[in-house]
Amino acid sequence: MKNRIFVLGMAVVALGFTSCKDGKEKESEKTIDMYAVYVDSVSNVPADDAKANWQSIEATYEVKNSEAEIALLNLKDAQEAKEKMEASQAKYAALKASMEVSQPDSKQQMRNELFGEGKIGEDMSFDWVNADNIHSVYQQFVHTVENNKDRYSREDWDEIKIMYEALDSRKNTVEKEGLSSSDNRKIAALKLKFAPMYTLNRMGAKTEEMEEAKQ
Repeated sequence: MKNRIFVLGMAVVALGFTSCKDGKEKESEKTIDMYAVYVDSVSNVPADDAKANWQSIEATYEVKNSEAEIALLNLKDAQEAKEKMEASQAKYAALKASMEVSQPDSKQQMRNELFGEGKIGEDMSFDWVNADNIHSVYQQFVHTVENNKDRYSREDWDEIKIMYEALDSRKNTVEKEGLSSSDNRKIAALKLKFAPMYTLNRMGAKTEEMEEAKQ
C-alpha cells in the first residue's frame, strides 16, 4: 500500500513538473508571437510617423528581440519559432534600412548646429580652431547644447560627448599656440557648465528610453 502511495505521489509530482514545463513553453511561444506582432505593427506604421518615433521604436524592438531570444531557449521543438523569429528579424532589418536611407544624416545636422554649417565632418577635424576663435567655438557649443538639452536622446548625448572630447583635444594643442589666459578662464567656466548638464540630461534621456521600452 505504501509503495502504491509512493508511486502515485511520484506520478503527481512528475505531472506537476510537466504542467509547469508546458506552461513555460506556452509563455515562451506567446513571447515570440508578441515579438512577431510588434514587428508587423511597426512595419505598417506610415513612414513619416515611423521616422518621427524611430528612436522609441528601436528601443522597444531591442527589448522585445532580447525577450524573444531568451524565450526561444525554453522551447524543446524550437524550429518553427526560430523561423518565425528570423522572418521578423529580416522584416525589421529591411524597415531599419529604409529608415536610414530616407532619413537625413542626423549626426551631421547636429555637428552643423553645434559648430556651424560644414565646419565639422565625419573626420572630426578641428584644425580650423585656433587661439583666436576657440572661446567662441566653446561658447556656441555649450549654449547650443543648453538650448536643446530637452530634445536630445541618449544617442545624441553620446555623440555630443565624442565631439566635446575632440574639441578638448584640440584645446590642448591651441594652449601651446598662444591661447590667452582670459579666454582660457572663460573656456574653463563653460566646461564647468557643460559637465553636470551632460551627466544629468544623459541619465534622464536613458531613463526615458527604458520607460518607453517597457511600455
